[in-house]
Order: sequence, then C-alpha cells, then structure tokens
Amino acid sequence: MAKRLQVILQDPDYLEIQRMARLRRMSIAEWVRQALDVARRREPLGGIGKKLEVIRAAAKYEYPVSDIGGMLAEIEKGYLPDAPE
Repeated sequence: MAKRLQVILQDPDYLEIQRMARLRRMSIAEWVRQALDVARRREPLGGIGKKLEVIRAAAKYEYPVSDIGGMLAEIEKGYLPDAPE
C-alpha cells in the first residue's frame, strides 16, 4: 500500500530540488523517491553489536592464507593468461 509523505521546504531548497529533477528529466516526486532510496541504502542494517558479534565469530576460525608476498604473486599470476606455474 502506498503512503503519502508531505515535506515542507524553504523556497531555495525546493527550487534546487526542482532544478535537479528537471536536469534528470523526472518529476520532483520521482527525484525525491530516488534520493530517499539512496539515503535508506546507506544506513547500516544492523547495529554495531551485531557487526562485532559476526567479526568475533569469524575470528574463531583459521582461514588458509599465505604471506602477503605469496598472495600478491598469486594475484599477479591470475592477471597473466598463460603464466608458468
């Protein structure tokens, strides 16, 4: 179900949004919906506690890695089509 949102803006702010919407050949409403969508996606989904919990859980395991020189050599090898082993 769609909901209506009313936002009161000062004239300079409204005119700036109107100008930006026109440049993109869209309505002000569409420009605002897209701007809100971008802002919403930038917000973190979980709290810091959840993020720390995930990091602590991952840190309990040992993952196979080589030293930095070995990793860089493997990366470089992947860029070359027929690199000798």
